[in-house]
Amino acid sequence: MSFLKEIQRRRTFGIISHPDAGKTTLTEKLLLFGGAIQEAGAVKSNKIKKGATSDFMEIERQRGISVATSVLAFEYNGIKVNILDTPGHKDFAEDTFRTLTAVDSVIVVIDVAKGVEEQTEKLVEVCRMRKIPMIVFINKLDREGKDAFDLLDEVEQKLGLSVTPLSFPIGMGYDFKGIYNIWEKNINLFSGDSRKNIEETIHVSDLSSDDLDTLIGEQSANELRDNLELVEGVYPEFNKDDYLNGNLQPVFFGSALNNFGVRELLDCFVEIAPKPRPKESEERLIKPDENKFTGFVFKIHANMDPNHRDRLAFIKIVSGTFERNKPYLHVRNNKKMKFSSPNAFFAEKKQIVDISYPGDIVGLHDTGNFKIGDTLTEGEQINYRGIPSFSPEHFRYINNADPLKSKQLYKGIDQLMDEGVAQLFTLELNGRKIIGTVGALQYEVIQYRLEHEYGAKCTYENLNVFKACWVDPEEVLTDEYKEFVRVKQRFLAKDKQNQLVFLADSAFSLQMTQQKYPSIKFHFTSEFN
Repeated sequence: MSFLKEIQRRRTFGIISHPDAGKTTLTEKLLLFGGAIQEAGAVKSNKIKKGATSDFMEIERQRGISVATSVLAFEYNGIKVNILDTPGHKDFAEDTFRTLTAVDSVIVVIDVAKGVEEQTEKLVEVCRMRKIPMIVFINKLDREGKDAFDLLDEVEQKLGLSVTPLSFPIGMGYDFKGIYNIWEKNINLFSGDSRKNIEETIHVSDLSSDDLDTLIGEQSANELRDNLELVEGVYPEFNKDDYLNGNLQPVFFGSALNNFGVRELLDCFVEIAPKPRPKESEERLIKPDENKFTGFVFKIHANMDPNHRDRLAFIKIVSGTFERNKPYLHVRNNKKMKFSSPNAFFAEKKQIVDISYPGDIVGLHDTGNFKIGDTLTEGEQINYRGIPSFSPEHFRYINNADPLKSKQLYKGIDQLMDEGVAQLFTLELNGRKIIGTVGALQYEVIQYRLEHEYGAKCTYENLNVFKACWVDPEEVLTDEYKEFVRVKQRFLAKDKQNQLVFLADSAFSLQMTQQKYPSIKFHFTSEFN
């Protein structure tokens, strides 16, 4: 198949939502339809509850939440689909923000009973800023929930989207009869049997015919006719260009757990979703059909396989083809590198690939050369706009609880920080290590992973820090800067990239410092140069 055809048949997207909206379950069912798995991980047997396929870290299985983005790929009707399943929990939002730099479109999952929740608002705002095309999937229709029109209003108002339903529910909760697929003009009847792979679909060309009354009952049929009339009158007609430009968001209804409404979503998605899109670098706009390879690291994951202390850098391919054993330029280090075993993914299962195309995600074994935001090219000096570290909200000292394992502890901390799980600061005064995170739950994840993956134990000690502020290095030689360093010595630390950071203990202290040293610039993200 030609290079251009390979690009045309790729769809790379992320699934985002608030925790518990059913994101991971939806991912599973998409894989089920893609023939990538034989049974869903949510299937419960008497003795053992299997974890979801995409939650491969032990702590995710125990807690029932996703804490790292997983990458999954499958083929469906001749289309190569790459899914990035992201964490919904707000403590892991940074991982999700980074992942959104690597997707061409997004599916937003909303719980029918809870409606639009806080975390969904934040993530959708990032997508809107980047003009990422979005499809909305309203999930859990087999449960009692909000009225369909109320939900559509809520999505428009809270998320600032312009929606158009491409399917519509017939009843809800106990009265749920099925879904009318506006996109394909057919009815999907609900049997409530999640073991059935594909529900019964009946083509309905004429909604006014008596066949509809026979199928779902006269009352439900009349209700559906009224609702569809309202949909037609109130919502704009679906326009593919508007969707691709991020100005119109199609909405589907269904129940991922019961495998219902998922096929409709997938069929429409592969037809309308964008092919790999051009990406802006600091130097120029790069198009997928360019011959020369470029790509960037958007995620690093240590210990994908706990038996082999391996680290994988996830690369999104933007242009050209990535070939095994071909030398590529690591732009930041200015050195050529070859990769003998690039991986394609299916949750924790990996397979070596010889050639990958724009839109694909490749995992490269990494011995510490990569950091998040790095660019690989065939020689051109290109820098994709980086993915900054934000100022953390929680700070704690990390202490070694087992002096015999200090080497393992420092190696573990080093690798986990490269993943972007949290940020490490080393105090200038005494060299003590401080871990800064976006959410408190990350401390548990770090402690658990240090013990189970590196055999090291740690304890934490609270530290009163309000904000970490990166200090602009341009002002180094001034007297004011020297005085700042002398006076604030006990509040100064270096981050992992050796940049100077001021750890302000309160909003007042930060304000006073800014007033006292006006020539020094403080930044709340690590990228300001």
